[in-house]
Amino acid sequence: MKTSVCGRSNAFAFEYLDGGCNEDVNLHKNTAELREVELKPYYLSDHNTSSLKTELFGKVYDAPFGIAPIGLQGLMWPGAPEILAKAARQHNIPFVLSTVTTASIETIGKLTDGNFWFQLYHPAENALRDDLFDRAEGAGCEVLCVLCDVPSFGYRPRDIRNGLAMPPQMTLSNVLQILGKPEWAIRTLLHGQPEFANLKKYMPKDLNMGQLGQYMNQTFSGRVNEAKLAPIRDRWRGKLVLKGVASEEDTEMAIRLGFDGVIVSNHGGRQLDAGQSSIRSLTPIVQRHAGKIKIMLDSGIRSGVDVARVLASGAEFAFLGRSFMYGVAAMGQAGGDHVCTILKKQLQQVMEQVCCERVADLPGYLIRRSEKPPPD
Repeated sequence: MKTSVCGRSNAFAFEYLDGGCNEDVNLHKNTAELREVELKPYYLSDHNTSSLKTELFGKVYDAPFGIAPIGLQGLMWPGAPEILAKAARQHNIPFVLSTVTTASIETIGKLTDGNFWFQLYHPAENALRDDLFDRAEGAGCEVLCVLCDVPSFGYRPRDIRNGLAMPPQMTLSNVLQILGKPEWAIRTLLHGQPEFANLKKYMPKDLNMGQLGQYMNQTFSGRVNEAKLAPIRDRWRGKLVLKGVASEEDTEMAIRLGFDGVIVSNHGGRQLDAGQSSIRSLTPIVQRHAGKIKIMLDSGIRSGVDVARVLASGAEFAFLGRSFMYGVAAMGQAGGDHVCTILKKQLQQVMEQVCCERVADLPGYLIRRSEKPPPD
């Protein structure tokens, strides 16, 4: 599917989606170390059927995974966040809207009848934060994800080389790429130039690359702490999730502040190349805090088999970002539905194969490191 994406989308957009930070070490560890997780089948058990239905925050979803937030989605394929929001609604799974994507809170609220989550990049000014809260609440959003893993912007050489901005900087290389992808160009022209839809009302017009970077640095304070998080819990009436957690200590603070859940994540390997993979960070958090707060995970998950690995490792829910975007960039309007269908089938097959009837029982099928035989 990644090959199809390369064939339909521009290289600068694909590299933004596909790349990590620095040398991509943690990007590759995310997937490689997740795939070291092994499951034990119990073939002779009295197994009937396997159900993917999962309860989370009082709502029963049709599968234990959702669509993670990604910025600049419409740059990769026109209308991408709208396509994915519709697919999430159709398949009854969560869709998480990023502050810095290309569809507005209001648009996604209408498409999903309010069944969406909103990911907050913490603004420097409380007035902007509160206005975003009001808009999210007005659109029916019941789950707010506060991002905590962007105290500084990751060093991403591809994006620097490509002059990535909104709209993309028109270097000669980018112009040639656009001319070489006529379908993308025509659809973008018909849909409209991608923009930061949630921030449009607050931003000065016609910012160049340098001005855009300066605006984002001035407007958003990615570094959060207890003093910034406590007022959010007081202000937000719905469920509250801390996204980007990678330590037991930060999870403990989330519990103390009254958060309802955490998403263990390393931002898809896009922030700290010297950090742990998300699956490695998960284990001690589950061992110390399971049952005290909802523990979820994203980063490195590419398939329904990976979802099973994550759930067996103790996470209660999983989120995928790149897999869904690959699908939309490769297949357009049909991409979101296609990826949802594949992931469900893959996860169903794994659960049937190991004879697991409920998602919540998957940890009982995990082969733990102490159980693995030593290498020859």
